[in-house]
Amino acid sequence: MLFNLDALLLSRIQFAFTVSFHIVFPAMTIGLAAFLVVLEGAWLRTGEAIYFTLYKFWSKLFALAFGIGVVTGLVLSYEFGTNWSRFAAAAGNVIGPLMGYEVLTAFFLEAGFLGIMLFGLERVGRRLHFLATGMVSLGTLVSMTWILSANSWMHTPTGYEIVGGTFHVTDWWAVILNPSFPYRLAHMATAAFLSAAMGVAGVSAWYLLQARHQAFAQKGFSLAMWMVAIAAPAQVVIGDLHGLNTIHHQPMKVAAMEGHWETSRGIPMLLFAIPDQAAATNHYEIGIPRLGSLILTHTWDGEVKGLHEVPAEDRPPVAIVFYAFRVMVGIGMLLAAIGLLGLWLRWRGRLSTTPLYLRLVVASSPLGFVAILAGWVVTEVGRQPWTVYGQMRTADSVSPVAAGAVASSLALFVLVYSVLILAFLLYAWRAVRLGPSEQLEVPLHDGRQRATAAGAPPAAAPAE
Repeated sequence: MLFNLDALLLSRIQFAFTVSFHIVFPAMTIGLAAFLVVLEGAWLRTGEAIYFTLYKFWSKLFALAFGIGVVTGLVLSYEFGTNWSRFAAAAGNVIGPLMGYEVLTAFFLEAGFLGIMLFGLERVGRRLHFLATGMVSLGTLVSMTWILSANSWMHTPTGYEIVGGTFHVTDWWAVILNPSFPYRLAHMATAAFLSAAMGVAGVSAWYLLQARHQAFAQKGFSLAMWMVAIAAPAQVVIGDLHGLNTIHHQPMKVAAMEGHWETSRGIPMLLFAIPDQAAATNHYEIGIPRLGSLILTHTWDGEVKGLHEVPAEDRPPVAIVFYAFRVMVGIGMLLAAIGLLGLWLRWRGRLSTTPLYLRLVVASSPLGFVAILAGWVVTEVGRQPWTVYGQMRTADSVSPVAAGAVASSLALFVLVYSVLILAFLLYAWRAVRLGPSEQLEVPLHDGRQRATAAGAPPAAAPAE
C-alpha cells in the first residue's frame, strides 16, 4: 500500500515523477528554439516564405512546451524546501546561488524576449525580431547550463569545504566547472537537439505519407534529418567521453550500468542479464567477451571496478540503472542508424520519397525523449544512495515530514500532471492535424504583407 511507504521513498518517487515530467519540455524548447533561429535566419537570408511558414507553425508548439516547462520547473524549486529541507540547509550555499543565477540570467532573458518573439514581428521589424528569437534560444541554453552545473556538482562535488555539517564554497570556478559538468552539458544539449529534430522529422514524415503540405513537409523533413545525421553520431562520441569521465569519478554508477559485481580485467559487455541485488550476482547473462573493458577503458584488458568494492548499503539500485542504460544506448544507436541511412537516401535523391523510411521516422520520433528519460534515470538512480556523491546521503537529506503528507501531495501531482500532459497532447495533436495555416500573412521588407498558401512556397519575398 502507498501509505505504508516511508517519507524518504515517497519523496524520492515524487521528485522523480515531477522532474521526469518536467525535463521533457525544456529539452523540447531547447531544440525547437534553435530550430526557430535557423528558420528565421534562413527566411531573412533567402526571402523564401516557406521558412516563415515553418517558423510560424513550430513557434506555436514551442510556446506551449515553454509554458508547461516553466510551470513544472517552479514546482521543483519548492520541493527542495518541502521534501528536501535538510539537503537545502546543508547545500544551500552552493545550490542556491547557482539556481539564482539561472533565474537572473536565463529566465529573465527568455521572459524579456519571448513576447517579442511570439507577437512582435509586425511591430519591431524583422532584424530585431530575429534578435529576440536568438535571445530566447540563448536563454534556453543558459538555463540548461546553470541547472546542469548545479546538478553536476552533486555528482562530482569540488570547490567546497564542510563546516558544521554545512557546505561552504571555497572556489566558485571549481564549483561551476566541476569535473562532470562539461560532459553532461554537451550530452544533454545534443540530446535536446536530437530529440527535437526527431519530433520535427516525425511530423514532417507523417505529412509526406499523407501527401499533405508537401513543400512544407519536405523542407522541414530535410532540415530535421540534417540535424539527426549530425547529432546522433556525435552523441555516441560524447557519450563515450562522458562514460570515461564517469568511470573515473563514479565507478559504482558505471558498475551498476554494466551489471558488474567483481573487480576484474577484460570484462564482457552484457547484452542481457537479470541483476540480483540481494544475492549480489546476475542471472542469465548474455555478453560479448572483453568488449566491456574496451568500451569503458579503451583497452581489451582494462580493469573495471565491481560493486563488491563498496558495502551493500553504498550500492545503487542495480537493476533500474542496468536496464535504463540499455534503453538509452539502444535508442541512441537506432537514431544514429536512422541519421546515417537518411544521408544515404539523400545522396540517392530518395530522402522524402521512401515510404518505409518515412514510417520508420514517424515510429521513432518520440524515442529521443524516451532516451532522455532513461538517461536521467541512469544519472540520478546511479548516484544513490548519495545526494551529494560521497558526502551526503539521500536518507539524511529528506525533510522531517509525515509519509501521509508526501503521499497526498504525490497523488495530487499525478492528477494535475495527468491533466497537463493530456491537454498538451490534445493541443499538439490538433495543431499537427490541422497543419500550417492555409493562408499566412508574410511580412515584407517595406511593412506590407503577402498572403501565401502553406502547401507550396510562394515567390520569395526580398530579404532586408
